Parts: sequence; C-alpha cells; structure tokens
Amino acid sequence: MDVTNIISLLGGVALFLFGMAIMGDGLKKVAGNKLELVLYKLSSTPLKGVLLGTGVTAVIQSSSATSVMVVGFVNSGMMKVKQAIGIILGAILGTSVTGWVICLSDLSGGEGWIKLLSTATLTGVIAVVGIVLRMAAKKQVTVYVGDILMGFAVLMFGMSAMSGAVAPLKESAAFVSLLTKFSNPILGILVGVIFTSILQSASAAVGILQALAITGAITFDVALPITMGIAIGAAVPVLLSALGANTAGKRTAFVYLLIDVLGVIFWSVVFYSVNAIVHFSFLGTVMNTVSIALMNTLFRLGTVIVLMPFIGLMERLVCFMIPDRAETPEEQEMDRLEERFLAHPALSIEQSRLVTNSMAEKARENLFAAMELRHRYSDKAHQLVEDMESMIDRYEDKLGTYLMKITSKQLTTTQSEEVAKFLHTISDFERISDHASNIAEVCREIHEKELVFSDAAAHELAVMEAAVTEIVNIAFSSFIDNDVQAATRVEPLEEIIDGICDEMKSHHVERLQQGVCTLLQGFVFNDLLTNYERVADHCSNIAVAIIEVESESFDTHEYLSSVKEMKNAAFARYYDEYRQKYAL
Repeated sequence: MDVTNIISLLGGVALFLFGMAIMGDGLKKVAGNKLELVLYKLSSTPLKGVLLGTGVTAVIQSSSATSVMVVGFVNSGMMKVKQAIGIILGAILGTSVTGWVICLSDLSGGEGWIKLLSTATLTGVIAVVGIVLRMAAKKQVTVYVGDILMGFAVLMFGMSAMSGAVAPLKESAAFVSLLTKFSNPILGILVGVIFTSILQSASAAVGILQALAITGAITFDVALPITMGIAIGAAVPVLLSALGANTAGKRTAFVYLLIDVLGVIFWSVVFYSVNAIVHFSFLGTVMNTVSIALMNTLFRLGTVIVLMPFIGLMERLVCFMIPDRAETPEEQEMDRLEERFLAHPALSIEQSRLVTNSMAEKARENLFAAMELRHRYSDKAHQLVEDMESMIDRYEDKLGTYLMKITSKQLTTTQSEEVAKFLHTISDFERISDHASNIAEVCREIHEKELVFSDAAAHELAVMEAAVTEIVNIAFSSFIDNDVQAATRVEPLEEIIDGICDEMKSHHVERLQQGVCTLLQGFVFNDLLTNYERVADHCSNIAVAIIEVESESFDTHEYLSSVKEMKNAAFARYYDEYRQKYAL
C-alpha cells in the first residue's frame, strides 16, 4: 500500500463523513423541528423511550446527536434521568441503521439491465436526481430531499474510495498479521475505543470497518471486539457535551458510557466464557459488510434487551456516582436556556418563553413587594427587593444573550416574531423592577424621616396604587397567556393613570398652599408618582409588543398614535370604565 492508496483512503474517509453529515442534516430538516419535541413529550415509559430513541437516531443517523439532545433536556429540567436512559438505549440501537445503509455498497450488477443495480450506477443516478432537486426545486422541503440524496451519494462514493484504497491490503502479510493481534479481546476493544474517539462517530467507525472487510482479512474474532470498542468510544462526544452541564446533565451523559461498558462486559464474559468451553467454529469466518452490520445490530439489540429491565438500577447507580450539588432556584431556571437547544429553534424558543415568563412573575412580585413597604416597612423586606432586582438584571443579561443567539439561526416567520416579542419585553420587565427598587428607596426615606401623608394624599396614593396594580396584572397576565384581547385594555388604563398623576400633582400644590402638606412630603410624593407613571408606561410597551406581533410590526409610536386618534368603541368603553373606577 503506497502513498497514493493512503491519500485515497483518507479522501474516502473525508467523503464518507461529509456525506453522512449532509444526509443526516437533510433528514433532520425534512422531519422539521418536531423530532426533539416528540422525544421529551412521548418518553413517559421505558419502552416508549427506547422506541423513540431508536426511531429518532435512525432518522438523524447519529446516536451522539440524540444523546446530546437528551442531555440538554435533562440539564434544562424538561426530562428526568430515568426517561433519558430509555432514549439513550434506543439511540445506541438506532445508530446501527447506518451500517445497513452502507451495505448497499456491496450491490453489483450482472449483464444487461441488471447492471443498473450496481453500486456505481445506483449512486450515480441518486447523485443526479439529488443535484437536480437541489438546484431546480422551488419548495424548501424538496431541496432538503435533494440534500439527503446528495449526502447518500457522497457517502457511497466515499465508501467506494475507501474500498478501492484498501483493496491492495488483502495481499499484505503484515496487514493480515496486524489484524490477527486484534483478535485479542482487550486489544481489539481498545483499538475500537481509540478509533471511534478520534472519529467522534460510531457509524463512521463501523463504516470504515466494513470497508476494511472488503479486503477479506477481517474475521469474526477480529470484528467482534473492535465493534464492542466502537460502542464504548461513541460515548466520548456525549461526555464532552456535558462538561458545562449541571448534575443531572452529567449523570445523563455518563449513562451513555455506563450502558456501553456494561454491555461490553456482559457480552464479553458470556461469549468468551462459552467459547472457552465449546470453542466456536465460526470465529475464523471472513466478514463482509452485511455480516458486520448484522453483528453490530445484534450486539446493540442484545445490550438493550439485557439492560432495559435495570433502568431504575442504572439511575440509582449514576446518582450515587455523581452526587447532587445544591442549586439556587435562579440557577435551576437559567438551566432552561440550554446551549444545546440552539440547534433546535422550537426548543430554544419554548425554553426562552418559560424563562421570560418566570422573569415577568418575579418583576411583578418585586414591584408589589416594594409598594407594600409604604404600609409595612422593614429593612429585611427592603433588602429582599434589592436582591430580587439584582436577580432580574441577571435574567435580562442571560435572556438577551440567548435570544440574540437564536436570531442567528434559521427561523420561521412565527418563530422570528416570538423572539422579537421576547427581546422587546425583557427590558420592560427589567425596568419595572428598577422602579420597584426606586419605590423601595422612597419608602425607606418615608420610614426614616417618619413622614405621614395627609388623609387626602393617602387616599389619592391608594387609588393610584390600585390602578398600577391592575395595569401590571393585566399586562403581565396577557403576556404570559399571550392574550391579545386582554392586552387592548392596557392603553386606556395607562391614559387614566397619566391623568391621575397630573391631577394628584395639582392637588398636592393646592395642599401646599393651604399648609396641609409640607415640601418634604411633596418630594417623596412626586417620586412615588413618577415611578408609578413609568411602570404604567412599561406596561403599555409590553401590551404593544403582544398586539403588534399579530400585525407583524413593532412600530410602537405608530400603534399608539393610531389608537389615540381612532378612539374606537372598545377603547372608549374601557377608558370610561377605568375613569369611573379610579376617580379621585
């Protein structure tokens, strides 16, 4: 085997890996963004998990990709470790499908029309059809089908290149002697582990083993331990993906390695123990692509069957090996913004929605806690408001960064609108929390200076706080429930609050002139009014974001101008309702 053959072999490996990646990506795109949602919604039992894991992995052609996705589910709290174990078992079985696809490279034709069944002819036809679909199709789904066919064609060309490059090895005594050493189970398993760890793909490793089998030098006793080692090596990319995961995510990644190691140990002990007694006659059988694919599938299927009843035991084992680490509620919530989900926009947007809703609830809670300080002040309660405000700042930073990453992905129109709505509203939630902090500071000043408002001022503040409480509840609930109808009630109430603020300031000036209120009371009185009015403005922004998503526009100024100019019946009805309700 000379330098030319080595270069051809490496080129074949490159084409094989590239073709497999293109085919897998095409299959995922044709399936849409629903595979990952199906995974975590329909994995309630171990059997369902195994079947779903097998099916999804067969589609995307990668057990590592499926398992990494599952690590993300568990890391974000969407799935339990026990559910993940079933899916990982299925993924380990599903990855063997690629080996059967590669078996098509063994097709050969006879004479006449039968030649059309040969690998070269079949691959050529698929490549031509694929490129035509990719270049001429108008529908995006058809383009993705073209990608699948092109990926398959490239994979088959890579397989043919590898087979041709290693063909001279059948005459090499050194190569045959080297392979004989791999019949040692420990050495064979070690080679399989190292080889797969480098390639980062069990399917690719099996494919290269199938290419080597074409030389006729791969026997059963050599192929079996290497196949077992390939299974263990496939855990490496999954383990690497969990480096930044939480405890549950690390446990899930470790399960992949645990399953493969247990499977290899069990079948090695069973097979080689029985062989020591009966001496199997088929150990020297020369393997081909089909027999390697069959052996790989049977080994993985046997592992799944043996370990499936022990899912609960494996869960307890990984929990023992990787003990719990205490996480704050904030950390648990932020775990939802899983980086692994960015490749799956449907998931990442859903997780962003949940975290944004949580941020909104915390901002509302913080505002109401700050308003309560005017009636029952304590330093401890004041500090809680400040701590919550800092937490909400972190929410905005984390969510803003995550949402911007989502925008760089290929999104549908609806998904883009959702992301835009979140980006526009998280700053309003954060600013409302800032105003909560300001209100808490004003309440501390009132407490420390022992200021007492006149009965009239206290009554007006009570009316204002009731109006602010209602507008916050309407705006926040309409956002969380995505209730456009409820959001239309916000702007009329916001105008009422603006009017109340102006009226209260005028009344306060009159009280100053009459000597009922003091200038010092006036400062804190105006500070409270300013913050309440700003809170109402941000509620208006939130409502606009909800309404404008329906019209695919975020021209806030245009929307507000049109509302105030049109003064439609609904606006007028709500306005009159709130004017009577919050009359001073």
